[in-house]
Amino acid sequence: MASLRDLGLSEYESRVYRSLLQTGPTTAKELSRTSDVPMGRIYDVLNSLADQEIVRSQSASRPKKYTAVEPETALERLLSSKREALETQINQYEDIAGELAEQLEAAEPVEEPFWTAALGPEDSIDLLVERLAAADQHIVFVAATPTSRFEVDVVGERIAEELETALDRGVIVETLLHPAVVETLPETVGQRYRTYLQDERAFQVRTSAEVYSTFTLVDHSEVCIEVPHPLNPQKAFALINLKDSEFAASAEREFEPHWDRAEELLL
Repeated sequence: MASLRDLGLSEYESRVYRSLLQTGPTTAKELSRTSDVPMGRIYDVLNSLADQEIVRSQSASRPKKYTAVEPETALERLLSSKREALETQINQYEDIAGELAEQLEAAEPVEEPFWTAALGPEDSIDLLVERLAAADQHIVFVAATPTSRFEVDVVGERIAEELETALDRGVIVETLLHPAVVETLPETVGQRYRTYLQDERAFQVRTSAEVYSTFTLVDHSEVCIEVPHPLNPQKAFALINLKDSEFAASAEREFEPHWDRAEELLL
């Protein structure tokens, strides 16, 4: 159940504000009684609520009386304060992340093969997007039929967005698709291609019926290979990420003649 404490008020502040809504304008002594907030704390609580602009006081009266700001206005002010605090915190975290990025700069990669795998469609796509985001030179993205064995309408936009971001980093992107994959692409991906990607010199898309498997080459040094489900080839089972420059170079040599024979995509 939602509470005023969720928006930053203390337990005593929450009690006092709720009591004021029930009693209307009243004194600190009366508030202490109705809210069960000790008299020794009531003035600190009222001053804090006044600073947050959700309680107003009538200084001219003796003794001084207090009243609650209308709930709609009070909640908006509390929410605004919380939003500002979160934005400040986000900026602080971004600064920290920026400093850590320099401190944690990776050393030159060790030329030792390493592989990992993700099971299931969701984790497989997460791993693929992660590896696309790590590219800083060259991406070869090859998608076979049927629908790359992933839900293309769900995934297509994520991959297209990540490839677009890679282009902004100066990465060269070559995409080879089976014609059947092109037919299943969502309209949002086609629109992105026509309005932005098609004019990018570093981005090329070609189609070929000779595409029989789905894989991605990243920076000439690693390969992401889609593994279909052993009992249902229409479903994705896993994605293997292999960091091995020799294997990647071999795969790229096999890819090049297919790329040369492929046709430019026209949407």
